[in-house]
Amino acid sequence: MRCPQCDSTENRVVDTRTSRGGRAVRRRRECAGCSERFTTYEYVEERPIQVLKRSGAAEDFDRAKLVRAVKLACAKRPVSHTEVERISDEIEDALSQQAGVEVPSQAIGAMVMERLKPLDRVAYVRFASVYRNFQDADEFQDFVDEMKERGRRELQRQNQAELPLK
Repeated sequence: MRCPQCDSTENRVVDTRTSRGGRAVRRRRECAGCSERFTTYEYVEERPIQVLKRSGAAEDFDRAKLVRAVKLACAKRPVSHTEVERISDEIEDALSQQAGVEVPSQAIGAMVMERLKPLDRVAYVRFASVYRNFQDADEFQDFVDEMKERGRRELQRQNQAELPLK
């Protein structure tokens, strides 16, 4: 590592810690030439993930785009920035663990919906309305009705008392 102050390559590591949820190693270094301290980060070089769009085009996975989409769905909802980051981290981790390097955008959308549903129903519906690309109000109403029915069945299942076995 070259010192940003004097450009010397002679330095020593003073402190090492994991950073960014274990995705990076942060090292504090001290230059032997000018005694300046500076920080470096080490990351694993990951293979690029390609997102296959509905149009058939492919583009590099962009975490910032994912965060933006989740934030937009959660706008003016009681969902913290930390939860948005957690959702994005989980999805990015899941994508990097998959065997293939090409992921359909629909799969990413489904992963977002899966994580938004238990977190905030309004954010879930907002995201679904864009992800599902509803063509008219009836399609959207069918989706909302289906969601209400699933919620009602789940509540009924939770409130059912188990009968003792004799």
